[in-house]
Amino acid sequence: MMEHENLTDLEVRQGIKTGIIQYGGNRKLKIYGTLKCKSGKRMKRENRVFFGTEREAIAMGYRPCGHCSQELFKKWKDGFVQQ
Repeated sequence: MMEHENLTDLEVRQGIKTGIIQYGGNRKLKIYGTLKCKSGKRMKRENRVFFGTEREAIAMGYRPCGHCSQELFKKWKDGFVQQ
């Protein structure tokens, strides 16, 4: 997990380009989703974290976003998302 407030804009762009950063999350709400999610784009920089994989986000206690990851969210809600 990488905290956005500790990264420069260049580091974020390079992380996305190289595939190190694939998902974004909200530290306070413990929700993760795709980088293109409208909800994720609206959050404050100090609340944003980045993950390389979904497995990493789930292992850190984050749940899937109900907007951009609807199918995974439904599985999570039903208790079927596993680490």
